[in-house]
Amino acid sequence: MENSPIQIVCHRGANEFAPENTYASSQICIDWGMDFVEIDVNSSNDSILYVFHGLELEKTTRGKGIIMAHLAEDIDQLDAGESFDPKFKGEPIPRLDDYLGWIKGKSKLFLDIKFANLNQLIALIRKHEIESDCFFWFQMPEMAITFRKLAPDLTLKVNANSIAEVKQAIKELNADIVEIDYEKANLDLIDFCKNHHVLSMICYQDADEGAFENIIKLHPDFVNTNYGDRFAEKQNKIPMLKKK
Repeated sequence: MENSPIQIVCHRGANEFAPENTYASSQICIDWGMDFVEIDVNSSNDSILYVFHGLELEKTTRGKGIIMAHLAEDIDQLDAGESFDPKFKGEPIPRLDDYLGWIKGKSKLFLDIKFANLNQLIALIRKHEIESDCFFWFQMPEMAITFRKLAPDLTLKVNANSIAEVKQAIKELNADIVEIDYEKANLDLIDFCKNHHVLSMICYQDADEGAFENIIKLHPDFVNTNYGDRFAEKQNKIPMLKKK
């Protein structure tokens, strides 16, 4: 609906306040009342799925090398919080299975799949019965194609920055959502999505209030942001801001 609020997707959780891709950063988003938490998904060497951007463990832990080279029993021992702030010492890299059970009913999810066994991933979504409360993007295009064939009922997001790319996303993947870079977003593109029954999401990771206002004027269905709290505050101040 034209005047409904833009749904807010918190990129890697509240990563300005807590370590990304952790329970702590997700809990802050839940406390804020955000619509979606965005998480990244990667796999261990023994095929356990984790909430982790990766690939290098050094990014958020004292582990060495890429996550896919390590066994789950070793990954489970790593601390993903202390390097962000000592008060988060002991924060683990969440196993996806455990994380889904924890967040169900608290927030919806955008799952950015870096690498995963697709049958295993889909089975976890169905196990936790969150099919209607999540959507997916795949770093590897070939995985998106396979995913669409394996689970045509699940919601797939595709990146598209032009009307031609949206048409391609619909034709090739029957995309449910398209994500548009803020710099490429415009009314014609947003309206084309609406007219073709594709949801739109603008990706904007900075905190400029002028940009927030421009996004609100464009009125996509979602915004993907590092500053969900600030965007919500701006949107609440001008909830009926109309498109020009």
